[in-house]
Amino acid sequence: MNLVCPSPPESPSRLTTGAVFADARLGKGLLRAALHEVFATVPADSAAAAGFAVLLALRASPDRPIFWVRDARTVREAGRLYGAGLVELGADPDSIILVHADTTRGVLQAAADTVKCAAISTVVIEPWAQAAEFGLTESRRIAFAAARSGVTALVLRSGAQPVPSAAETRWAVSSAPSATLAANAPGHPAFDISLLRHRGGIAGFEARVEWDRDRRAFYDAPLPRAVPAVPAVGTRDTQRRRAA
Repeated sequence: MNLVCPSPPESPSRLTTGAVFADARLGKGLLRAALHEVFATVPADSAAAAGFAVLLALRASPDRPIFWVRDARTVREAGRLYGAGLVELGADPDSIILVHADTTRGVLQAAADTVKCAAISTVVIEPWAQAAEFGLTESRRIAFAAARSGVTALVLRSGAQPVPSAAETRWAVSSAPSATLAANAPGHPAFDISLLRHRGGIAGFEARVEWDRDRRAFYDAPLPRAVPAVPAVGTRDTQRRRAA
């Protein structure tokens, strides 16, 4: 792989999601030049986790290519990326450069080499299952390279349990029901996200977000239905009983 790698470009140090609640809790967004982990809550949520990761990559890469390094075993088991689906999310398939490796070691080597290049904005790294080789040492290697180049590295994990790593943040993602649009049209893609760990000491939180492909931004998901107001001191009958 031969890439012309200039010096890191001047860019905002934070990557915002667009969702007001999540960005506020994160201190105005995620650190760009860092490693972040995205876990599927359960294996059935692997597509949701992949969707969340690629949408974060779109936020980080408005005009530069996204590299996606996948284990060939993941491709065989989970399938290839679907171009029409990426378009529906607002992504240009031609801007996503796929790299397949036959082993976890090959995935990590390709990822480490790619993250060093400031010509790339985001690298999505998708090892197979638990990927025992991806531990503290390898994650540090990628995190240090990201810090030097300014590249955002997103490690996508499905069928795996968290282990100690140098990731700046760790997320659990699952699919969520979306609010229907006008004329009962299908709603926007929705995700339940949970911040499991933040190296900066920010407390974990949970949020439901939806994706607006036209704005290329997440937003706080609306309540699925109207919720009646609850009286502060009880109903009139309750007040009478208390008075008695």
